[in-house]
Amino acid sequence: MNRLGTVSLVGAGPGDPGLITVRGRDRLAAADVVIYDDLAGRALLDFCRLECERIYVGKRCGQHAAAQENIIQLLLEHARAGRRVVRLKGGDPFIFGRGGEERAELARAGVPCEVVPGVTAAAAAGAAAGVPLTHREFSSAVVFLTGHENPDKPESSIDWAAYARLRATLCIYMGARRLGGIAEQLMSGGMAFDTPVALVSRASWPDQRVEFFTLAELLTLESGEIAAPALAIIGDVARVPARVAELAAVAVET
Repeated sequence: MNRLGTVSLVGAGPGDPGLITVRGRDRLAAADVVIYDDLAGRALLDFCRLECERIYVGKRCGQHAAAQENIIQLLLEHARAGRRVVRLKGGDPFIFGRGGEERAELARAGVPCEVVPGVTAAAAAGAAAGVPLTHREFSSAVVFLTGHENPDKPESSIDWAAYARLRATLCIYMGARRLGGIAEQLMSGGMAFDTPVALVSRASWPDQRVEFFTLAELLTLESGEIAAPALAIIGDVARVPARVAELAAVAVET
């Protein structure tokens, strides 16, 4: 009887291979099998041994290399064969990464599992844009929201009007195709039309793109103008980069 293997749910971070954690890198180096997502930078696979099996199960909107049920079966199959398995997931496994579902299935099957956190997209996007997600002057709270809920749900569980009334930074994941509608609901809920927004596409990748808008300006954006994966940071903290630029200009003049 084979000794039961282990599964590590490893957060790959936002894309730049330099942003994976040391523990995540070490788990890749020791892995027998790596089952990896589309959003996990493929350069991370260079940390693996040559004999490590690499299995791609990437998922993009409308295009799935493998169904979630098949991914679970792969994890179970290789762990039951006594292998050290890494499930490499973009960002952090427990933030819109379905890591909670995978860990529950592994626990149900009695497979040992650890979670290795990763740099989530909101943190990477804030760093790329120079936007602090919290700031003593502008925001003492930050909320992570998805712009792409489970399509099997009968209705949205997000009350955008309620979030519009919070004095908090809103970080919207996977909302590139719905930003106009989200902005409309936030404004209907009372959020100011001129609330600043930082829109960051492909944070930490060589082709990352950072743009600034007002909430009202999001209504005019076409979904094709926004390169996925993209994250929107909405709130007064998005004023900080302009203020920093002004301070830097004054320092140069003096």
